[in-house]
Amino acid sequence: MSHIKDIYARYKQDVYIYLVSLTHDPILSEDLVSETFLAAIQSLNSFRGNSDIKTWLFSIARNKWYGYLRKKKNASDFDSLAKEYLYQEENLEKSFIDKTIVNKIMMLLKDEEERKRGIVLMRIEGYSFYEIAMKYDISESSARVIDFRTKKKIREILEKEGLSND
Repeated sequence: MSHIKDIYARYKQDVYIYLVSLTHDPILSEDLVSETFLAAIQSLNSFRGNSDIKTWLFSIARNKWYGYLRKKKNASDFDSLAKEYLYQEENLEKSFIDKTIVNKIMMLLKDEEERKRGIVLMRIEGYSFYEIAMKYDISESSARVIDFRTKKKIREILEKEGLSND
């Protein structure tokens, strides 16, 4: 039992910050942290140690977030996840994105080199920079820079073509 308390004490804040970065809602994030650790406790015996425990917890947290979105929207589709990712700094009340923009984003991503495309797609799906860095054997900082520059390039092209989210 003390092992579970140690895990909770050590990673609660990290999981909370990660969830706030996804949800942009501190109260919802607190609820999802509770659900995350409840699910972790229930599946602790199945944790094989193939990944860092923090990565495992982030994966559970991400799945709890997706579950919330599915319940809220009856189906969490990739289009809305892409919109939230690309325009996360902007007003999230603009919750609908035109299919044309999503299709253009995906077309622009196809033109990017495989690593850049993979990093952006992983971010859209909610993976942390830590998880991306581990997959691509790069630093978290490199993953952040690649993601930022690719996202900026896509935004600039969309704005130039009059397809911005304004």
